[in-house]
Amino acid sequence: MEKFDKLTAVAAPLPMVNVDTDMIIPARFLKTIKRTGLSEGLFYALRHDKDGNPKDFVLDRPAYRSAQILIVGDNFGCGSSREHAPWALLDAGIRCVIGPSFADIFHNNCFKNGILPIVLPQEEIDKLMEDAERGANATLTVDLENQTIEGPDGGRITFDIDPWKKHCLLNGLDDVGQTLNKAAEIDSFENTQKARQPWLYA
Repeated sequence: MEKFDKLTAVAAPLPMVNVDTDMIIPARFLKTIKRTGLSEGLFYALRHDKDGNPKDFVLDRPAYRSAQILIVGDNFGCGSSREHAPWALLDAGIRCVIGPSFADIFHNNCFKNGILPIVLPQEEIDKLMEDAERGANATLTVDLENQTIEGPDGGRITFDIDPWKKHCLLNGLDDVGQTLNKAAEIDSFENTQKARQPWLYA
C-alpha cells in the first residue's frame, strides 16, 4: 500500500448526501478482482446519461481532472460493503476524501487501501466546499503527520484520526503489511511449536 504523508492537490466538490457505493461504482463493473481499470466505472451514472453520453460531471471538467482530494456530503460511502468503491477512487487518483460523515465499512476500507478519509464538522466542510469551487485554484494541503488541512488562502483546519490508522497510513501498512511486520515473531513461534509438537509437522 502506498504511504500517505502530505498531499498538496486540487480538491473537487461533490456536495451530495447519501452517496452509496453503488453510485461510486455500479455493480456491473465489479466483475474483476483487480484494482486497476475501475476508474472507468467511477460515478458512472453521474458522469453519463442513459445512452452512455458524458454529462458535465465535476471530475470531468478540465479544472478537476487532476484532483486528488474530494470534498463530499454527509453519509458518503453508505450502502453495500464493496471494497471496489475505494479501489475505483484510488484508480482515479483520489487519495483523500473529506466529509462530515462516512459509512463505517467504507471508512475502514479507505484506510486499508491508502486513502485518507477525514471527518470534519459541517461548517468546516462548507468552507472547504467553497474553496473547492475555485477550480484549479482549489488547492489544499493535507498533512497527516500534523493532522492539518491548509486552504488556498492559508487558513488551517485540524482533524482527528485514530492513532493506529494514522500509523498504518504513514507507513503504508495494509493488513498484509501489518502481518509481515510480525514475520520474525511468527517464525519464532512456529519453530518453538515444531520443537514441542514435531508430529504436527511430519
